[in-house]
Amino acid sequence: MAIKTTFEYCNWQNPEHTASFLELLNHYLSDPMGDYPPLDENKQQKLLKDLQEHPTAEVLLMQYENSYIGMATTFINYSTFKLKPYMYIHDVVVQDKFRGKGLGKALIQELISVSAKRGYCKLTLEVREDNPVAQQVYKSLGFEECTPKMYYWERKL
Repeated sequence: MAIKTTFEYCNWQNPEHTASFLELLNHYLSDPMGDYPPLDENKQQKLLKDLQEHPTAEVLLMQYENSYIGMATTFINYSTFKLKPYMYIHDVVVQDKFRGKGLGKALIQELISVSAKRGYCKLTLEVREDNPVAQQVYKSLGFEECTPKMYYWERKL
């Protein structure tokens, strides 16, 4: 039986939303796929301020019963080729005890629906090479490697 979830965007003025976002993010950071130390109180407050002030940052929260059990952090970007905005999915997390029930897929489906309604030209994301579970979810929803194949590069400063 499927779990009935609802979705809402994080309201940065709502303490329940911000606390849930931070809890879910730290859950993700601590996960082997996050592989990063949880944020301390100072970093949490900086992140909340920075995201609230960022012009395209959005966090979609997923709720089951009276608890937030998953979320996705997204940023809206712009395609100079397609002349339209697109959604970049940065963080996706579902609490451990709710994994394997199709909730990550439901969260991404909601983002696809939002993007279609807004007239975006695409959604993009990055997924770790050693995360076949997430890769399978994304493939099942029509995501695929870019053609030509793209690489994710960075220069740390």
